[in-house]
Amino acid sequence: MKRLISILLIVGMMLTGCSTAQKEDQLAAIREAGVMVVGTEGTYSPNSYHDENGDLVGFDVEVAQAIGEYLGVEVEFFEAEWDSLFAAMDSGRVDTVINEVEYSEDRALKYDFSEPYTYVRGALLVRNDNTDITGFDDLAGKRCAQNLTSSWGTLAQSYGAELVSVDSVYQTMELLASGRADATLNAETAFGDYLKNHPEEEVRIIAYTDDYASSLVPVRKGEEDLLAAINEALASLKESGRLAEISEKYFGIDVTESDR
Repeated sequence: MKRLISILLIVGMMLTGCSTAQKEDQLAAIREAGVMVVGTEGTYSPNSYHDENGDLVGFDVEVAQAIGEYLGVEVEFFEAEWDSLFAAMDSGRVDTVINEVEYSEDRALKYDFSEPYTYVRGALLVRNDNTDITGFDDLAGKRCAQNLTSSWGTLAQSYGAELVSVDSVYQTMELLASGRADATLNAETAFGDYLKNHPEEEVRIIAYTDDYASSLVPVRKGEEDLLAAINEALASLKESGRLAEISEKYFGIDVTESDR
């Protein structure tokens, strides 16, 4: 009996050791293969989309490529719908998802997260000649152009705004220009990207939310080495100014620092 127990204990220790090795070997496996597979949607400008030549580009695309460079590997992108990206990560088909991923308690049950690499505030935008609205509290009774299912619409309603339905920032600007809407709320990156490409628009941001949303890089639980390497890469990109350059390129503003 003692010999059987000893054998079982040894087998258990061997299995535990193998499991630990498998978890710790993810970074080594990436480096050995010379490729890090990154999940992304490829349909959401300016974070991850295809340009006029059909090439995959965007803020998160370049961030992923820069992380790959730091790790000394190529980056291969796996494009899929949002929910499928995490399923692919769970199955090991992709190493991580870099696609404006935010922290949530549900995700934290399955993944660990890098340090934030963006700090995006909500912004309140009006026409240049609008003097009635100077802050969020002035939205009561005003018409706010919003996607009706977005969190920004919910925030506008919380201040007493009447929502006017839109599906894009372009439609929003049309409603503001025609006077059919008084204001709009959205992520500052969405406005930054649009105004970078349409500097002629006679609109201005008049207020920002105190809170911000951050993008992080998720890894499967237990991949401490990979997580540490990604954090080192992000810290290096921040220190060198490259992360800020990528942000300016795609958003027209730097959203990589929290103390703005």
